[in-house]
Amino acid sequence: MQRMGFNLYFVSPRKSPMMSAPSPSKAAPTPSALVWFRNDLRLSDHPALATAAKSGKPVTCIYIVETNASLRPLGGASRWWLHHSLKSLEASLGAIGGRLLCYHGDSEQIVSELVQRLNIDEVHWSRRYGGAERDVDARLKADLKARGVAVESHNGSLLHEPWQVLNKSNEPYKVFTPFWRACLAGPAPERPLPAPEKIVSAAPDPGALSIDALNLLPTKPNWAADFHKYWHVGESAARQRLEDFITNSLTGYGTLRDVPDAHATSRLSPHLRFGEISPREIFYAVQMAREADKIPAGDASKFLAEIGWREFSYALLFHNPHLATRNFVSKFDAFEWSEPKASDLEAWQRGRTGYPIVDAGLRELWSTGVMHNRVRMIVASFLIKHLMIDWRVGEQWFWDTLCDADTASNAASWQWVAGSGADAAPYYRIFNPIIQGEKFDPEGAYVRKFVPELKGVAAKHIHKPWELSSAELRSSGVELGKTYPHPIVDHGFARIRALNAFQALSKS
Repeated sequence: MQRMGFNLYFVSPRKSPMMSAPSPSKAAPTPSALVWFRNDLRLSDHPALATAAKSGKPVTCIYIVETNASLRPLGGASRWWLHHSLKSLEASLGAIGGRLLCYHGDSEQIVSELVQRLNIDEVHWSRRYGGAERDVDARLKADLKARGVAVESHNGSLLHEPWQVLNKSNEPYKVFTPFWRACLAGPAPERPLPAPEKIVSAAPDPGALSIDALNLLPTKPNWAADFHKYWHVGESAARQRLEDFITNSLTGYGTLRDVPDAHATSRLSPHLRFGEISPREIFYAVQMAREADKIPAGDASKFLAEIGWREFSYALLFHNPHLATRNFVSKFDAFEWSEPKASDLEAWQRGRTGYPIVDAGLRELWSTGVMHNRVRMIVASFLIKHLMIDWRVGEQWFWDTLCDADTASNAASWQWVAGSGADAAPYYRIFNPIIQGEKFDPEGAYVRKFVPELKGVAAKHIHKPWELSSAELRSSGVELGKTYPHPIVDHGFARIRALNAFQALSKS
């Protein structure tokens, strides 16, 4: 599901001059090392780049917008972020003597032909953990090795590899707490690597595309026009965001992280998703601040557990390659989801459900490219258990509209809410959007920011405006059904319906 009415699809793959064989009359270029950037758009703590730089050879740095049929296309918001992240990476590489070459098309074909054309004799990349991505990498690695090219993959994305954290039966963990406890009790993550001070760039390639030619940005309409008000993109911005968070917001994180208007979360998730900062850099920065008594130990542990959830999600994905499309708990395959009513689904997508905290979250997502984590759980629960719509529909919407749409965390978190995932919420956990709003947005500041038509409603009524009298509605500037919708479903009815359906499944 793409952003409705928006042109967000990939441009068609095209042949370029890079695909032609070099002229036999020209001398072969000096052998070089290739670094294929993927979800690791940074220079610091980049094992693949560091290894290539140490080789002493010229380094060819590439990025490919992959159109391989087996791979999931990026969503619209992710494409916006990627454009700006590539611009940042291009500048960073240029500052140390490198250059970024960009391509669009089938990555196996492009890398294979680049290796031949540019006389590349070693290739480096950071590992990926989704099933389709691993298949692409495995085929390419086998092909290149058969041609005498050295290929090395590196851990550039996780604290620990998924196969390193197993239970006493040598099996993957299915519950988060023991998984994270095992991570913390095991060997410490490797220390972050410094960025190379200088690299020798290989010759330019006339077949490479400019970043602008990748056509990653929305145009008509430009729904991301305001994203720059909320985000600075790139490695230096990620490092600054981490420093600001540790200095100004991490103290009190354990209690304030659930308050959407408190600005107490790290806002590092898009930077992590595109690898502008590594989890190792975050882990050790927080540990150092804790050891120096700059932040409370409890707040540090609570925040690092969020990094742990990301690790757990990737372990789940590695051992369950179809996490975004198949129920982790197979019993859920028998669950009868409602056929989505177009009006209900669009009301949810557009933040017009009549439940203010739900609507505020979905409008925050639409206007900023992210959503507060507590509110993500509320809106996901509403779609799944109030509207009885398959969690995969919501996962796809988040995939398209989140700047931090992460292949592992997005799927694992939606399955957690649905009850179909590992360590999932029990079926009877149905978030009451009224109580959730009153608890975590008691003054209604978050709702007023993103649902301005309710700004005149008093705090005690803002999460249930339908309880206001006609006179109170008029004085608040609200006309239910016109300026703000009636609830699209009654909470009491929806709760009983969901309980009955999920309880029937639990007994099957």
